[in-house]
Formats: sequence, C-alpha cells, structure tokens
Amino acid sequence: MCIALAALLAGCTSSGGPNEPDDRDSRAAVPAYDRTDVNARPRSALRDGGTLTLSMVQWLTQFNYFQLDGALDDALTVVGLFEPRLFLRDAKGVPHPVPDYLTSAKVTSTAPQTVVYRLNPKARWSDGTALGWQDFAAQWRALGRGDQRYQIADPSGYEDIASVTEGADAHEVKVTFKTPFADWQRLFTPLYPAAAFSTPEQFNDGWRTGLPVTAGPFKVGSLDTTGKTLTAVRDPKWWGTRPLLDQVVFRTLDPTTAVQAYLNGEISAVNAASGDVYDRLKGASGTDIRTGSAWDEVLVSFNGASGPLADPQVRRVVLRAVDRNALATVAGEGLPIGVPLLGNHFFMTNQPGYSDNSGTLGRYDLKEAERILDARGWHRKNGSGTRAKDGQELKLRFVLSQSTTRLGLDLSQLIQQMLSRVGIAVEIQKVPADDYLSKYLNRGNFDMAIFRFIGQTYPSSLYSIYRQPSGNQAYENYGRISSPGIDALLREAVHTLDPVRRAGLYRQADAEIWAAAHDLLLYQRPQILAVREGLANYGVPGLGDIDFTQVGWAR
Repeated sequence: MCIALAALLAGCTSSGGPNEPDDRDSRAAVPAYDRTDVNARPRSALRDGGTLTLSMVQWLTQFNYFQLDGALDDALTVVGLFEPRLFLRDAKGVPHPVPDYLTSAKVTSTAPQTVVYRLNPKARWSDGTALGWQDFAAQWRALGRGDQRYQIADPSGYEDIASVTEGADAHEVKVTFKTPFADWQRLFTPLYPAAAFSTPEQFNDGWRTGLPVTAGPFKVGSLDTTGKTLTAVRDPKWWGTRPLLDQVVFRTLDPTTAVQAYLNGEISAVNAASGDVYDRLKGASGTDIRTGSAWDEVLVSFNGASGPLADPQVRRVVLRAVDRNALATVAGEGLPIGVPLLGNHFFMTNQPGYSDNSGTLGRYDLKEAERILDARGWHRKNGSGTRAKDGQELKLRFVLSQSTTRLGLDLSQLIQQMLSRVGIAVEIQKVPADDYLSKYLNRGNFDMAIFRFIGQTYPSSLYSIYRQPSGNQAYENYGRISSPGIDALLREAVHTLDPVRRAGLYRQADAEIWAAAHDLLLYQRPQILAVREGLANYGVPGLGDIDFTQVGWAR
C-alpha cells in the first residue's frame, strides 16, 4: 500500500474567484517531471548536528501506515525515520535498494515470479532481533491473506504472494508470487517488525500511540500528545549511514499558523504553493524558494454508496457543472510555475504515460448538467432555486478538514456557487482534522470531500482507490464507487509486466473511471517550498524521496 492522503490543500490564497466560466489554464510553465530543487550538497560540505523542524497538518493517531487510519503522507514521512524503507525512489521515480537494509534485491525467476532479498546482516530491530524473513511474512499475512480482522488500506501486491520463506540463510528472504506483480519494489516499504505486527490487535491498535519497535537512523526522543509534537533523535544503535542532523522535530500546525511560525523562525520549511503565501515568503529574510514537480493531485471525492450521488448520473452532473479551468486558474494565480488541469488518475501531465481520458465529462457544460437533472426527475419549483424530487431537496454535504487552507475553502465555495447554478444546494461542513480520515472518509460520512493523493509513482498503489470493496473493507475507495470492468482492467494492469501493454490497460481503466464519475479530478498541484537558506538535500525531490540521513545544514 502506497497511498498517501493529505487532508488539506497546502498553502492559502486570496479569497474570491471568477464569477463566470474561464477557459484558461495557468500559463506558467510546468517543471519537468524529474526536476529537483533540494540544494544538493556533499556531506563534506555540511556540519554535523543541528535540528530540522517541520510542520504536520494533523497529529498522527496511527503509526501503522498500512492500517486504514494510517494512510497519510505525514505518517509515511515520520515512519520513514524509524522503520526500514527498503527502496528509495530517484527524481524519475525509479526505485533503488537502500544499502543500509538491502545488499541486493532481484527477480530470480519469472515462472513463478520470485524475488530474493539479501538483507544487510547488521540490520537490527530495537529489541535486538535481526531483520529476517519472519518480518516479511508477518506483513504479507496481515495485508495479503484476506483476513477481514486486519483493517488494511491496500492489499494489492501482497494478495499476489504465494509464500514468504527463508532463503539461503537467515539474512535472505525468498518471496514467491502466485501471479506476476509489476511494482514489486513498492512492497515491504516501510517494513514493520513481526514482533509487533503479527496479530490483528497489534496491527490495528498496537501502533496508535507510538512505535513499539524501530529499526531506523532515528529513534523517538519524545512524543508529546498534549502539545502534538514528536521529536526524532539519532539512534546510537544505528548501523548504517549516520544522519547529519541531531534531531528532526514535527509540530502539528494548521497552515496559517505554519506560515507565521516559519516567518518567526520556529520551523525550517513551509509550503508556499498559493499566490499570497508565495508573495509573502519569496522575499523573506534567509529564505530559499524551491520549486519543482511531484506526483500530487487535487480532487473531490464523491460518496456513491448513499445519498443523491449514489446515482451516477447525478455525479456526472457535478462533473459537467463545475468549471475546472476556473478552479485551476484560482489555484495558479500569482505562482511562478504552472497549475495544469488533470485528465488522468494515474499519471501527471508531465510524466511519461500521461493522456487525457476525461472526454466530455471533463468539460464544463451547464446546459448538459441541467438536461441530465431534468431527465432524472430533479426539478426546480417555479423554475428556480434548489431542485427536488419526491419531496426531497437535492442537497449535498461537502465535508472539509478544519486544517483545510484558505485555498481549499475558496475552491469549495466556488464549487458550491457553481452547483447552485444548476439547482444543487451544497452545505460546507468543517470537521476536526484528526478525525477527517478515520471518522469521515473511511466511514463514508460525506457526500463530497476535497483532499490530495501524493507520491503515487507506482500506478498499482492507486488500485485500492478504485477497486470494488470486499466485505467491510472499502480500502481507500472512500466513496465506494467501482465496477467489475474497472476492477478487471486494474487487476490485469498490476499483473502485466510488459510496460507498453500495462500503460494501455491503465489508460483504459482511467477512461472507465471517468465514465463512472468516480470523483471530480481537478489539477496537478505545484511544488513550492520556502526553506531556510543553508538547508541542504531537502526540498522538492521530483518524483523521488528525501533521504533524511543526507539532510543537513551548511557549514
């Protein structure tokens, strides 16, 4: 599972927006998909020690990234300091083994597909146990065996494994697949310890208040649930590349507070991906603005399990009645890089494999939206106002996290205004940030919800968003919208090793996802960070990952 959900839109912007449809895209250039802006410096140029202080948008109430309530981008960042990440991606999204954990990892057979991992013999969990095949096996059993007691976010890849066994010795792991799985490098990252991962109780609840066993370059120094602050410090038992930083501090701050905290010198970096924040920060003393491109999509999810949006035709009305160009124009106003519309759920606009599959559903058409509603029996009284059918008003509840920024609120209010034109009433409801995922999205407690999916350079990691629910498992398909056709195409895609054929299957699946009106896909979010001058090897890593052992301050 590699879905990373951020329950808000980073940055904020001026209020208001266009009152009429706007056919323009942001005209600024979109950076190349493999562009990085991290102030790359060799370790020899950096000082030993120092603190990096970052903000989180919500306090983590689940440190198991694979559990349904833990599938957050902030959780992945934090957990990556403490638990093994077997692979790190480069700027183009290509995964490479991390030598501190793996001396090698390769496919040794294709019939059946078999992967052999050679573990670094120095790698140890904090309880003194060596990393081994039992850890891989426990993770596979939790995520891939279909046991409904494990509340998982994504079984893809793990469900295709036939066995996990010891290899030639205790430092080798042999994973044999029932069916070939193209993105096998994304599995077991992060890796969790069998000692605290082997029962449903450990999996679901054992990681809610902390990390009971670790094996990373950092360990937990302090975890302040009252102040909602977590401090990671160098682990003296770490066998690998020694981190340059003494500590990394994560503070839970809403976006407005985070910007002010940065200006006050309290944190080391902050998002500047909206016009007014960028304007405030670009000239701030001691600040370096870093820009680039990442896998980062902004969308509105629909609840297809209940309420008016259970009717796919009403979902299609929302797609036709919302002017996506106008929303992208608002999001891109005043920024130095482009904010393009997205027509693909699997690839960014500047990424190989991209094609716009939205068809007519991606185009604003007020008259068509009105026609569909009339045909579905939703009529206005006296030709105006909110539509109704069988005495029920056509009203949608748009749920936002309280940490949603000014830009997120602006976009939501613009969508509210646009839908009112066709007679759909929208009630905007703000809910606590810490509850947004667990009590609202995961429970289908919304009609519409706005958020982002981040870092999905492995297309198979998106399968869980569009697959059909199984029993009480909806995975990350929060709106519970799918079809046998979508499921079949994605199942075939994740199991297809030929890259050309695989890309074609994702293209077909994407067209079906648009036809099902699964969500309102908006735009590719720009990457703009304000960073303290002198901070090296941190910023915008393209489609890759930040290696926190290399992050440090200039001498």
